[in-house]
Amino acid sequence: MLDDPTPVPHDPAQPAAAPYRWHEHRNADAWTWASAVAIAAELRRDLARRPRARLLLSGGTTPAPVYRALARAPLDWARVDVALVDERWLQPSDPDSNAWLVRSNLLRDNAAMSRFESLTRPGHGMEEAVAFANAHARQHASAAVLGMGEDGHTASLFPGMAALDRVLASRQPYVAIDAGGSPGARQWSKRISLTPAGLAFAQSRFLLIQGKAKRDVFRQAMADGDAKRWPVLLAMQGEVPLDVHWCP
Repeated sequence: MLDDPTPVPHDPAQPAAAPYRWHEHRNADAWTWASAVAIAAELRRDLARRPRARLLLSGGTTPAPVYRALARAPLDWARVDVALVDERWLQPSDPDSNAWLVRSNLLRDNAAMSRFESLTRPGHGMEEAVAFANAHARQHASAAVLGMGEDGHTASLFPGMAALDRVLASRQPYVAIDAGGSPGARQWSKRISLTPAGLAFAQSRFLLIQGKAKRDVFRQAMADGDAKRWPVLLAMQGEVPLDVHWCP
């Protein structure tokens, strides 16, 4: 692991962020296994002191190899609840859904015994889906695994998104999102997303990113300090440090 030598200025007009820890890996294989081992360690720690552990996962193609590696961890997976950080308004059977990605890459090998909570279900509307998510979300989470787009978004919190102020101020763990007009949302503008209030239940936070472009976005976000322009900064609110795992 190499510490990022670049000093990070702080805008005094913004709330102080929790510290982040920069983990730099030499290649994608090292990044995959180091990330999986770190997440597994948090689950193992919680399983040693609680009846169940809870894991919040993001979608996208970047974390898929980490999920496949994590699935092989020798944990008591029957005591692990797996839920989503966010979801496009798609059914779990849709290959473009985050649920599909998690089922395909994590719910296999040893992790096939875990309990999975999808954010969407057949026959249920958006309001009911959000209510169901919130009913299960007000509990300790061992870890939240986050990603970041090249626009600086994380979860389904996009810069310039309509009603972003309302979402950030919400006391509910999950809210319905309309990201219409946000290029990062692509064709899936209707979504359900974890809020900063929901992220506060996570006892550890991981940001998994790859490539020079993502590293530069992260550094630019830290230098700017505006969480509305760079929602990834929301992952550093509070006192829980963000573990950033990066490889070229």
